[in-house]
Parts: sequence; structure tokens; C-alpha cells
Amino acid sequence: MINAQPFLHFRPQLRGAKEQNTPRMKIRVSEAVALAEAALQKMGYKPHDATITARHLIDSELRGFGAAGLARVLSIRDRLREKGLKDEITKTLESPSTAQLNGHDSLGYLVAQKATEIAIQKAKQTGVAVVGASDTWYTGMLAYYAEQAAREDLVTVIASNASPWVAPSDGYKPMFGTNPFCVGFPSGTGTPVIYDVGTSKILHADILLAQRLGEPLPPDSAYDSAGRVTRDPIEALQGAIAVWGGHRGSGLAITVQLLGALAGSPALPGNLEEFGFLIIAINPAMFRPIDEFKAEIDAYSAKLRQSPPLPGKGPLRMPYERSAAVRARAVESGEFEVQDEIVDMLRRMINSEGPRASI
Repeated sequence: MINAQPFLHFRPQLRGAKEQNTPRMKIRVSEAVALAEAALQKMGYKPHDATITARHLIDSELRGFGAAGLARVLSIRDRLREKGLKDEITKTLESPSTAQLNGHDSLGYLVAQKATEIAIQKAKQTGVAVVGASDTWYTGMLAYYAEQAAREDLVTVIASNASPWVAPSDGYKPMFGTNPFCVGFPSGTGTPVIYDVGTSKILHADILLAQRLGEPLPPDSAYDSAGRVTRDPIEALQGAIAVWGGHRGSGLAITVQLLGALAGSPALPGNLEEFGFLIIAINPAMFRPIDEFKAEIDAYSAKLRQSPPLPGKGPLRMPYERSAAVRARAVESGEFEVQDEIVDMLRRMINSEGPRASI
């Protein structure tokens, strides 16, 4: 059973179905980045580390994944209240094409970013690189790392396991994490082809955000501790999230859990700790000229988009196109929407007394 205790410091009344649209406000992208950086520095993160994390969080917002955006700052705060801030990352093993990092309980945005940078560097030198990182938490959206590698003309396969929050198909006890799996390809058009899928019906972050805002969960997305379907975030934290994709999604989630173990994590990490992150980076130029490879990807993408959709369905698109287009529109407008309450919570935290009073 999940240890939900760190998240039970408040339990707002769930809003009814007609009331669950929390008021939203528009915020400038620059203001959102500054807000996230200020909040993270208030917790004790160094400016450089706060910037790395804030950029990742705001990229999630810009691509339409708000639960993994500014609201995640509050979840980081809650976690630090329990276990304190750690920021040491060490390289424990290394070869010309591999490396293993120990995050020493540091925030995953920082650990995974370092692992990605090492993988890119080694793959450019040797053709293939495999980097594992362990003892971390909250590694974020894997597409963020795959896009960095795609800009360097690299193909990536990335997996990140997590605490057992999700029940396998036909079960209701949590046995693996929300466990994203990601594959990324460079292209010649500027928008890479990236398939980044979580293996649970909703994210752990979705539950925490619903709890903060007093909103119910989507139908059929979680179980309570007795295996009954629930829409109550607190009951879900004490029970389990439903797996995505039935037995196929369950099988994929299990493989991601074990790939995290390959990276150095326990097969069943503790609650919000000991996550494993594995990135494989491949230089396509080992197999064929890079421009030829990207031209093949672009030609295939064009043919897929031209393929006729089923009646009533929209035009077909490649993975990552939708979220990249959402981000481009937000960047062009210079702003995006976020829940008023989340911004208010962050501002109150920043303005609290003392440099680390919020923790």
C-alpha cells in the first residue's frame, strides 16, 4: 500500500462536477519562469539548479501538461518538508560509452538532465551511449530530454521508474510507478518525432493537483485500498492508480520498472525516492548518412499526415506534433493559462518569512 502520509496535510472538500473548473488566469511565460525559480530558491536550491528545474516545469506548462508544471513546485516543497534538500550527484561507474550516476536523493530534474548531457556527449563520441541514474525522484517529462538529444541528431530510448503507485491489469494493489517510456528521433523539419507515454491512466501529479484544488479524479482512473473504483484523491493515494492499456500497458509498465532497476534503483522503490532513470542515445550516422536518415523520417511523416482519417476524425499527425504546436502558440503569445490557486500558493510561499520558512 502507498504511504500517503506526506500528502495528507490537508483534505479540501471535493467540488461537484459542475464546480470543478477551477478559476484560471493568464500568466506571462517570463513571469512564470521567474515565479518557479524564486520558489525553488526559497526552498534552498542554488540559482543554477532552480533555473534547470524551472525551465523543465514551464516547458510542461507550455505543452499543455499543467499537472507537471507550476503545481509540481508545491509537490517538491511537500517532499522537502519530509526529507530535506539534497543536491549531490556523483558518477559511480564509467566507460567510454556508459556511465552510472548516484543522485543521492537529489531532485530528478537535475539528475536526469546531467544523465542526458553525458549520454549526448558519449554518443557523439562513440556512436552509442547508455547512462543510468539512481536514487532520485521526480524526473519529469521524458520528452524534454529526448528533444535535447534530437537537436543533436541523436535517437534516444528513455525509461524512468517510480514508486509503486499503479496497480497491474486485473489487480488493485500498487506494483509499479506511473513509469513513462519514451523514444525520440531527429527530423529535418525542426519538430522531432517523440513518443512519450505514461503507463498509468493518470499521473501521480494529477492526483496531487486534484487534492490541492478539491476536485474529483476522472472516472475509472483509480482504486481505494480495498479495490473499489474511486474519484477521491486521498483514497487514490492510499490505494492505487489504474494502469493504461490493459494487460499491454501493464506489461510495458513492468518492463520500465525493471529498466529502472537496471539503472540502479530497487525493483520497488520507496515512496517518492530511489527512482531509476535510463537513457540510451544512438548516433544514426553509424548506420547511414544523417541527412538521409532525417529525410526518410520527414518523408514518412508527410505520408502519414496525408493518410485519410476515419469519418469524423481529424487529420493524422506524428507523435509530439500536437504538444509542440501548443507550445509554439504559447511562446508566440508569450503567455499561458494556469489555475489562480496554484499561482497564489506559490506567491504566498515566496513571500513567507525567512529564507526557508516554507519548508
